[in-house]
Amino acid sequence: MQDHLNEDPALLLFKYQGKVSFDLKMAVQQIGARQRAAKKLSAWSADPQLLFPATISLEQSSSEETAKFKSKGMHGKQMIDLTGGFGVDFFYLSQGFELGIYCEKQAELFEVARHNLELLGPGKFQFVEGDGLEYLKTTPLHFDLIYADPARRGISNQKLYKLQDCEPDVVGAWALLRSKAERIRIKASPMTDISQALSELPDIQKITIVSVKNEVKELLLSWEKGKEKTSKRIEVVDLGSNFPRFEFGAEEEEKANSQFGEAEKYLIEPLSGILKAGAFQLFGERFGLKKLEKNSHLYTGSQFTPEIPARIFEVLQEISPKKQEMKALFPSGKANVICRNYVLGAEDLKKKLGLKDGGEDYLIGTKSDSGYKVFWCRRLK
Repeated sequence: MQDHLNEDPALLLFKYQGKVSFDLKMAVQQIGARQRAAKKLSAWSADPQLLFPATISLEQSSSEETAKFKSKGMHGKQMIDLTGGFGVDFFYLSQGFELGIYCEKQAELFEVARHNLELLGPGKFQFVEGDGLEYLKTTPLHFDLIYADPARRGISNQKLYKLQDCEPDVVGAWALLRSKAERIRIKASPMTDISQALSELPDIQKITIVSVKNEVKELLLSWEKGKEKTSKRIEVVDLGSNFPRFEFGAEEEEKANSQFGEAEKYLIEPLSGILKAGAFQLFGERFGLKKLEKNSHLYTGSQFTPEIPARIFEVLQEISPKKQEMKALFPSGKANVICRNYVLGAEDLKKKLGLKDGGEDYLIGTKSDSGYKVFWCRRLK
């Protein structure tokens, strides 16, 4: 495996079939898994003693970066992960606890994770092969942290978005979870509807939207004993960038008002996590910006504050989206096209204008109160 880490797994399987005395399929699968996980799990991929599971379990695993983020501020005597999976979240979350209990129903995945975790933290963990909720019902232990990442695929591999449809059903088991924990954290899909999640679990006190380099990766639903009367908070965190956190109370968005106006010197696009959070009115109000149009979610102003959590574009001019004009403006045939509430999608607009992505120029197609517009811009931040 170490000798062929950078080679094509399919070609290796073909080349060495019937010519080796070890399990060739397993070795090739490990090479392929390490290649896929090289960026997501760089430290684990570089450790030759660790084993990697089947593709679907690897895809659903957290990255080292998001797992380390989740572990910040987590400490105590004992914690339990009801849905251990590949064990990345469990390993990093458990670092602040005297004891970590790992639960997993899939036998093959359980064995892979136990092998890895015993190497990474000898004697630190307990392992439960089976249903984490069933174990929770019978154990006398009380936990400083209960963590769960419910499976979001149905029997026919369809995606599930409601928490109560996922496995395990943390909504149905909520009373049990609360009775056994000081803290509860639920990892949810980036596609989870925040209002729906809060209606399913109204006790949740905080939702953290975690993105990496402006791509939303997961939602963290948090509950803590003794803080039942606190107002619900929504927090947006973008890892891998220098953008500051954006945090607000649900009632703040309800009370905020948008100011509207035509494009000024700058066009400003909030981080994807802020858009996911639905802070459409509050964002403009907090940073003194005008909104182009109710559904465009692009903002404008003659100036901006440096710490604003957004992509900033300087407007060079409004242009007519005609193919013959593009050659004069972009002789290389390249411009980065973005469409937000425009009559065409980005790919269709590129095709219409005969452009390819690249270069430092941006075309932003959007809608203001006076109609559809295309702006030639340069990105500043």
